[in-house]
Amino acid sequence: MLELETVRNRAKPYFENAPPAHDWHHIQRVEELAATLVERHPEPETVDERVVSLAILLHDIGREREDRGEIDDHATWGAREAGEILREFSVADETVSQVKHCIRAHRYSNDVTPETIEAELVSDADNLDALGAVGIGRVFAHGTAIDSPMYNPALPVADDETAAGTSQYNHLHKKILDLPARMYTDAGRELAAARAAFVREFIAQFDAEVAGER
Repeated sequence: MLELETVRNRAKPYFENAPPAHDWHHIQRVEELAATLVERHPEPETVDERVVSLAILLHDIGREREDRGEIDDHATWGAREAGEILREFSVADETVSQVKHCIRAHRYSNDVTPETIEAELVSDADNLDALGAVGIGRVFAHGTAIDSPMYNPALPVADDETAAGTSQYNHLHKKILDLPARMYTDAGRELAAARAAFVREFIAQFDAEVAGER
């Protein structure tokens, strides 16, 4: 059977120059989150943890290429590339297909609905890493990497017609706080609620500081 460490070592080079929001540490955090979600699943024995692990290791291998403008969709490209990697190690076609589906379905802006519990777990774990204290840090790290403003009082959230937000502050409102509604598992929803509450506390503090109240 293919050792996960083999795939881990194969995946790592894709992240050598990755910015902080989508670096190898992100992969490690998503692994830990997925382990928690599997542990709290009412029927963990029904989960193919190998599929989940392989998908997590490979789900963002195309992210840096997308950030550089070389590809349009890192999930679609990543699923295809992951399939090639897994076939190098003679992974069964059924497993390859399951992993590829997890990768295609993990992306927030894709209209690909997870059709398996493994895909749901990968999606939930990935989205959870975008919430809470870590999620806030990632928002501002990514915003800096793409040169978007931290905050623009001339364009409040209500007037921002973009899907992701034109500033990092707006992004918190328009995307990050939408994530709890996109959770598929009960454990994911529970963790997301707590992390989203922290984000709302941060926003309240931010607003008060901008207004000079605190």
